[in-house]
Amino acid sequence: MQIELVVFDMAGTTVSEGGAVYQALRDTLAANGLEVDDAAIHQVKGRDKREALRVLIEQSPLCDELLPGLTAIHEDFVERMIAFYHSDPSISEVSGTSATFRLLKQHGIKVALNTGFSRAIAQTLIDRLGWEDDNLIDASVTSDEVERGRPHPFMIHHLMQRLYIKDAQQVVKVGDAPTDLLEGKNAGCGLVVGVTEGSSTREQLLRYPHDHLIHTVADLPTVLGIKPIQKI
Repeated sequence: MQIELVVFDMAGTTVSEGGAVYQALRDTLAANGLEVDDAAIHQVKGRDKREALRVLIEQSPLCDELLPGLTAIHEDFVERMIAFYHSDPSISEVSGTSATFRLLKQHGIKVALNTGFSRAIAQTLIDRLGWEDDNLIDASVTSDEVERGRPHPFMIHHLMQRLYIKDAQQVVKVGDAPTDLLEGKNAGCGLVVGVTEGSSTREQLLRYPHDHLIHTVADLPTVLGIKPIQKI
């Protein structure tokens, strides 16, 4: 297949952040008196974070109490994430990410990011890691910039339109959460690739639609049969 675009998830796939996003969800809800367990968090991985908070609240005994304040709760979450991503020393790209981006672009393949974060959070990460400054990504989209986030296909379709990609079969979706894989399938992507060293295990991802499972994004070029271009 001819690949024109690869769409990468951010936290856990291309960004190493130690699961901070899920801890922030827990902390934000705990500050409002609601404790959530790992099983509940796993159900909302990769989703729009406002939607994730809504689902976690609706499943709880505190639904009637907390749901009317969802906007304020989400704003608290956003503030926590921006502060953490802006300055915490643990934040870095997943090893090999920039090299993978660079190799794809050398072969004429466009590189894009999508995420369940809002633009404010995502841009904090993008700016800190310098991917735009280094011209390593062609576009990015966040779940608050489209009609619905994952597992719906709207973010991928938005990127295709921006980057003039007409055939979803020429798009590869890469992510570490079940919703990433479902998003890729729902968008009609030619390849859907799961990453097992992020927020989900291989066993967890095996149950969802995929064409390949890899350890990290550093393994993607091998799966795609892409090799460094030899300089003469």
